[in-house]
Amino acid sequence: MLPLLHPQIALELWRRALVESVRRESPDLTARQLAVMLTVYKTDPPHTVRGLAATLGVSKPAITRAVDRLSRLGFVRRRRDETDRRNVLIQRTMKGSVYLSEFADIVTAASRDLPTASRPSIAGGGEAGGLRNTPG
Repeated sequence: MLPLLHPQIALELWRRALVESVRRESPDLTARQLAVMLTVYKTDPPHTVRGLAATLGVSKPAITRAVDRLSRLGFVRRRRDETDRRNVLIQRTMKGSVYLSEFADIVTAASRDLPTASRPSIAGGGEAGGLRNTPG
């Protein structure tokens, strides 16, 4: 089980990772595109538009648009299901694997030197990045 992060520390980690990500030459992905991609890569196949829509709780057209963009980038590919030709499977690609590996490196680097829960600058009594701390 992963350790829980204080909400302010989690947001700071996400901010750092996103800032570094947009500074790179790689394509910017929307949150939905990244969620689709991570689901395809981090959960067991097979993946279909219908299944991804159900898993993520969004519409099939929204998943189709995300898969269209990810396909154009070469991060996923569509392939007809040989056992049921009515289904189209969403599959991983080497280029997508490389992108996510590099993104994982960005997140890992962003986690270095994060404030700890004992530091009030983010985790404690003050405000951080314009966000108020909430009890709990």
